[in-house]
Amino acid sequence: MAGCNVVWTSPSDKPTGTMPIGNGDIGANVRVNPAGELVILISKTDAVSENGQLLKIGRLKLRFSEPLAMQEFRQELSLERGAIVISAKQGKTNIALEVRIDANNPLVVVEGESATPIDVEVVYDGWRRQPFTLEGDYRSAVYGIMKRKEPIITAPDVGETRKDEILWYHRNPSSIWRETLALQALSDYPGINSDPLLHNTFGALVSGDGFISSAPETLKTNKPVRRFNVNAVISSVPSATPEEWEKDIRAKKAVIDRQSAKQRKQLHEQYWKSRWDAHYIIVDAKGDDAEQVAGITSGYQLQRYVNLCAGRGALPIKFNGSIFTVDSTTAQHPFDPDYRNWGGCYWFQNTRLPYWTMQYSGDFDLTKSLYDMYMKAIPLSKFRVKKYYGHEGVQFPETMYFWGTYNNDNYGYDRSKLPDGLTENTYIRYYWSGVIELIAIMLEEYDFTRDEVLLKETLLPFASEVVMFYSRHYTQRTAEGKILFSPAQALETYQSCIQPMPEIAGLHFVLPRLLKLDGADEAFRQTCKELYDELPAMPTGEKNGKQSLVAGYELHWLRNIENAELYAIFPYRMFGLGKPDIELALNAFDERANRPAQGWQQNAIQAALLGLTDEAAAMVKSEFNTKHPDSRFPAFWGPNYDWVPDQDHGSVSMRALQNMLIQSDNDTITMFPAWPKEWNVKFKLHAPQNTVIEGELRDGTVVTLKVTPAERKDAVVMGTGY
Repeated sequence: MAGCNVVWTSPSDKPTGTMPIGNGDIGANVRVNPAGELVILISKTDAVSENGQLLKIGRLKLRFSEPLAMQEFRQELSLERGAIVISAKQGKTNIALEVRIDANNPLVVVEGESATPIDVEVVYDGWRRQPFTLEGDYRSAVYGIMKRKEPIITAPDVGETRKDEILWYHRNPSSIWRETLALQALSDYPGINSDPLLHNTFGALVSGDGFISSAPETLKTNKPVRRFNVNAVISSVPSATPEEWEKDIRAKKAVIDRQSAKQRKQLHEQYWKSRWDAHYIIVDAKGDDAEQVAGITSGYQLQRYVNLCAGRGALPIKFNGSIFTVDSTTAQHPFDPDYRNWGGCYWFQNTRLPYWTMQYSGDFDLTKSLYDMYMKAIPLSKFRVKKYYGHEGVQFPETMYFWGTYNNDNYGYDRSKLPDGLTENTYIRYYWSGVIELIAIMLEEYDFTRDEVLLKETLLPFASEVVMFYSRHYTQRTAEGKILFSPAQALETYQSCIQPMPEIAGLHFVLPRLLKLDGADEAFRQTCKELYDELPAMPTGEKNGKQSLVAGYELHWLRNIENAELYAIFPYRMFGLGKPDIELALNAFDERANRPAQGWQQNAIQAALLGLTDEAAAMVKSEFNTKHPDSRFPAFWGPNYDWVPDQDHGSVSMRALQNMLIQSDNDTITMFPAWPKEWNVKFKLHAPQNTVIEGELRDGTVVTLKVTPAERKDAVVMGTGY
């Protein structure tokens, strides 16, 4: 991993010049500013405000009697150690720092060493000091309630200086939960008292050996020191009093203190080493391509690292910035680090993409927060479906709060001409197909892991409710006796159509796989079979004189830039290498209207699955070598369609690179299905049925290929030419 480490040789002159670290739940943006101060902006995956906004925990500044902005300066993100290492030298002054977030504890750690004794000061540098009214463009940070007439106010944090400690927290004094249910005609929901936001409390407790209180919210070493450490324990507690929250964070600190710092560091480094040992793709090439291909390797590892830093928390990875947003300094958005465009809600179209990278990488523990969010929201969804449509099952909207309802801006505040359940926003009015794709993600993970707990506690319960919805909701039939999907839409692009490709391809893809699962009861199997038997054929038509997949029929209201017809290639792999009628898919890909390779556009993945090696390689090179002009960290892509760092851009590129290298279908694993002959690669990949494949390809020749367990070797075949 050393070749992918990020190294800077000067301090960062603005907040966008930060490096990320994290343990999957807690994160931090780290930089040294021109004044020579160490700035640590701390975040957490579930630090959700009263307004549904994902806030930062807060910011710490470390000041030194010998500022870090020195003649010889180096800041390095060490991927293998999961840490940021900083050194500053000038004359006899030599300071070394390491910043990490403990992989096994809710703890931000700063360790320091100096050749000569220095004074160190730690300051809580908060910005939520007063009630803050969100106005103008800042309201998009709470997209979901930005159109409401009442003021939108973020409560201030509470900061306290205790004896030799700094303690601060944010506690939600109110919540948008009840107003959301009331607007959406759900006030009679039996679980209305289970407010997920009210009194949510999150914050930090900061201390260090030899540090004493020196001023409000400030600690300082009691004498000049050669060695020092600063620890910030982080905690969030739902529906807590300040006393309950403080009791929780002190209990966490007590558990941490029972381990030695040396032991914690060893276990932390073992965790990160195990991650890099479990999976890697290292690509290189000669000649004119060398630099851009090296950018692929770096981009792949760094995006996986960012996913690992934010993927083990209570809530899923936020597509629009993850937990690594910083102060925005552009003229259009001169806002604090709590700001992110598109707010705190989840768009499934955007949320899903990091999770499609986690099967081949073996990062199966990272999918839990995504599955949990939807599983916890099932009771409210069932209630909504019954109330709105009068039948059983679950339906989740494309844009939703983490508890499963529409956001209010999309649902619409003026209900005078709209029945309950019909959104004012036509972009997502009938866009419900994300639940089918979520089943596809679960099915792929189960193919890889054979995890019976996943099957019985998540996949089957979730799929049964989704299948129930689709079996009950669409009651119209075509002349051929097939389901007529109407009213419907094809993603956000065609907002009025019949027989949309994403629903039809998705159900054709998941239903046969669900029928093969062990453990499904007979009633579920029967519902799956009946629904499958009634599915219409996938929509096709003529484009420029060639038969092709199409997005649906009677297409109207072209509003967005998605290729809905290509959903039959990915995420629903009905067409591709070795599958029937691939010409329909190739023609659709050739004639696609939307061709960018950025953000959530998945053209690169679809090219790889169709075996279009040159097209896939060109897109992956372009995507991984794109740089955000204002972000110093090379994998902080965006904003593209969303915000910085854009989690879709790098994740699409990851999955595309994986599918250039490996594709699995049923019990066949194909290696190098769309791999350029001139690219060399070393890799370790996960595959179905708990298979691990390690190998190296150099100069177009397979040098090594090890399949574990050995009996799975017969399932592996080579792509054309290998």
